[in-house]
Parts: sequence; C-alpha cells; structure tokens
Amino acid sequence: MSIQLTERAQTRKAVGNILKGSAGNLVEWYDVYIYTAFLAYFQPHFFNSKDPLQGALEGMAVFAVTFLMRPIGSWFFGRYADQKGRKAALTLSVTMMSAGSFFIAILPTKDVIGVWALVLLVLARLVQGFSVGGEYGTSATYMSEAATAKRRGFFSSFQYVTLIGGQMLALAVLVVLQNTMGKEALSEWGWRVPFAIGGVAALVVFWLRRSMEETVSATQLEAAVGPAAGDAQPGTMKLLLTKHWKALLICIGVTLGGTVAFYTYTNFILNFMNNTSGIPKETTSVINFWALFIFMLLQPVYGIISDKIGRKPLLLWFGITGVLFTWPLMSALAGTKDPMIAFLLMMGGLLIVGGYTSINALVKAELFPASIRALGVGLGYALANSMFGGTVPLIGAALQKAGQVEILFTYVTVAIGISLLVYIFALKNKESTHLDREQGHAWQAAESGNTGRDGRRDEDKDQDLLNV
Repeated sequence: MSIQLTERAQTRKAVGNILKGSAGNLVEWYDVYIYTAFLAYFQPHFFNSKDPLQGALEGMAVFAVTFLMRPIGSWFFGRYADQKGRKAALTLSVTMMSAGSFFIAILPTKDVIGVWALVLLVLARLVQGFSVGGEYGTSATYMSEAATAKRRGFFSSFQYVTLIGGQMLALAVLVVLQNTMGKEALSEWGWRVPFAIGGVAALVVFWLRRSMEETVSATQLEAAVGPAAGDAQPGTMKLLLTKHWKALLICIGVTLGGTVAFYTYTNFILNFMNNTSGIPKETTSVINFWALFIFMLLQPVYGIISDKIGRKPLLLWFGITGVLFTWPLMSALAGTKDPMIAFLLMMGGLLIVGGYTSINALVKAELFPASIRALGVGLGYALANSMFGGTVPLIGAALQKAGQVEILFTYVTVAIGISLLVYIFALKNKESTHLDREQGHAWQAAESGNTGRDGRRDEDKDQDLLNV
C-alpha cells in the first residue's frame, strides 16, 4: 500500500511540474506562430512588395532568419540549464519571449519610420528566435526528468501538445479576429492584438515557473562552479564534443526528417492551401485549427503507445509512411479546392508526423546524461531545425513563386528518408538509457546494483548508451 501511495504522490508531483513547464512552452510557441498566422495582414506595413507571393516570400525570409538564432539560444540556455538549473533557464527564456512580443505589438510601421520598421521587426524576431532556441531543449529535458519512469512517453508527449497548442491558439486568435473585425481594421491595427496577448501570457507563465521544482542535482550544480580535477565542467561544449559527439550527431539525425515534415504539415501548409490549392484564407484557418486540435489530442495517445511498445516502433512508423505517402498526400492537396478533402489530406499527414512529434524530445533526452542533457538536446535540435525545418516555409514560398512546388515534396521525402536510416541503424528499442539510470528504469524494475537484462551493471554500459 505504501508503494502505491508513493507512486500516486510521484504522479501528482510530476503532473504539477509538467503543467508549469509546458505552459511556458505553449506561450513561447504561440508567440512564434502568430507571425506566420498574421503575416498576410501586417506584411504591407513592413515589406514594400505589392505582389502577395513576393510579399509572402519576403515575410517567410524574416521567419527563416530567426532560426539562425536558435543554435545560439540553445547553446546559451543549454549551458545555463546544465550549470544553473532548468528552472532558471526556463524562467529567463519566457521573459525574453514576452519582451519580443510586446515590442512587435507597439512597433511603428514603414510609413512612420521607413526601413527601420523592417530592421526592428527582424531584431525582435531574432530575440524571440534566441529565446525559443533555449526553450525547446530545456523544456524537453525538464519534462523528461520530471516524468515518472513508467509514463515518460505520456508525460513527455506534452512537449508537443503545448507546442501544437501554441500554434492552434494562434490560429484560434486569427479565426476570432477574422470574424469579429473587418478586414480593413485587422490589416490596419488588429494584427497587433495577438502579439500583445502573447506578451501578457508570457508574464503569467513567468509567475507560474517561479514555483517549479528543480530536477538538477545539487552535486551537478556544485560541479558547475568548481569541477573536480580532470573532470569536464557540466554544460560545456568541451564535454559535449569530446565525450558525447556521437549522441549529438544521432540527435541531429533523429530531428532532421521530423522537423521538415512538421513545418510542412503545420506551418507552410497555410500558405500552400492559399496560393497553390486556391482555398480562401478564412477557410484554411478553420481547416488548420481543427486538424491541429485533433493532432494535439493524439500526442498523449502516441506517448502511451510508446510506453508499451518502446520509442523506436513509432519513429519507424513515421519514417516509413512519411517516405511512402508524402508525395501522394501533397500532390492531392495541391489539386483540390474542397475544404473537407483538404482537411482529410492534412490530417493524414499529421497522423504520420505524430510518430515523431509525440516522443522525439524524450528520445533525444535519453541520449545524454544530466550533466550535458539540456545543451545536447537543445543544440542538436536547433541545428537541424535551423538548417532544415525553419527553411521549409521559405523554400516552399520560393518554389510556389517559380511554379515548381513539386520539388518541395521530394525535399520532404528525402529528409524523412535520411532520418529513417538513423532510426533503423542508430537506435535500439527498450534498452537502458542515461535517463533510466538517473530517474528510474522505464522497462524493468531497478534491481540491486542496477543491473540490466543482460546481467551487467549500468556502470559498465556507458559506451553502449550512445547507441540506444
């Protein structure tokens, strides 16, 4: 009975910490996505082009530029989280995101200050890119560490529940404003409202995160101040590149195809439906909202499945079906103007991507020990995200303008195929990981001496963990 009560207490504690950690994730990604959601309304105030396709291309270029800051943000916040604690890093990141949103909400337009309007917009987005670069790795690490061992897949899936929730919230605000304000008012000043909402929400999360429990041990925090002779300091690039470079490469490979597919089916698809399929903006907003709502609800389901069968089978589902069905789904979507068919096609793509989104943060967290986890996860994700995922809207917009959007289908398919090879050859299923050793085993009861299924002590498995 006491064990059962202890498990319940641990679950309640995990739920509270996950909610506080994921609330900030939701707000940060809402702030990221309101840019693309409202781009069509505010682009005339910052970009000179009168051509909608050219204006969209310029706007997406600014969106892509912000991704350049993500590796820098992931390095800074990853190091900060590994040395000062997850709570401190997450609180700082949401503060910076709030500042960026408030700044855009009051930013003068080019009619008032000329080209400086665009310059300041880019600067604000760079600050937000820096912030969200640190948010992903640190929140993924925190949620994986705060979860109970047997339900890591379920709890960690809320990383993307809130990430998708942020995008869905941005779409909800878009739909509400489209139906309560005239198009002229929305284009003139209404586009500022969602940025102001994001700034206020971030301040609320700042208050919530102050009561989060820290998951970093006191020993690690002490080592960050004064490591023992011969030991690498926690959270440093030296430690990452000398002892965990292989895990970093695996992390990038795991992310590559998933981030390209995710941005294709959740971000670029709005522009794709508008300018390629020819579906009205108001209709595509509704399609995206409901598809993302269902997608969000499915994340914990995928997470629960991974807690039963392991993480690798879900990644294989994403990789294999992504390679086989990306071309058919996107080609069919390009040729339809029927909202229901467009919804079903988008939903088909999201069902595929769910095999990646639901568990990818946990898979990456399991690759690294606590001393380098936030930096390793954050930097690996940010590098792949900046080079491949964040450029999808820009590449797609450029190919649309050139009348060669089919090339995008090939790009997405190849990216998924590369990651599929990583899933097959670099990952093992249900093997003991760094996270198991630190927080409790997910697949087996911790026996005396922490031996695994092969009878070896965990201390003897350090070199094997990079292949997990």
